[in-house]
Amino acid sequence: MNRLLVTIASCVACNVALAQVGTTVTEGAKATSQKAQQVGDQAKASVEGQPDKTLDKTKAQIHKAKAHHHAKKAKKAAEDIPK
Repeated sequence: MNRLLVTIASCVACNVALAQVGTTVTEGAKATSQKAQQVGDQAKASVEGQPDKTLDKTKAQIHKAKAHHHAKKAKKAAEDIPK
């Protein structure tokens, strides 16, 4: 009976750890994607005329904010992984 309880407890702990790692990886990938989109919009804005330039700069700021948000979620998920 004790072995069964230990086995179940270790399975639950492993599942929690894997879920946190999955969240960390997912959020990290989202942050990287948003950062790449930000850089692309900034580069696009640097070579365009005025109306489109403003729009692309705004898009770049939005991507920067989203990247920051995803990076914070990834960091939080990494800190919550049981040791």
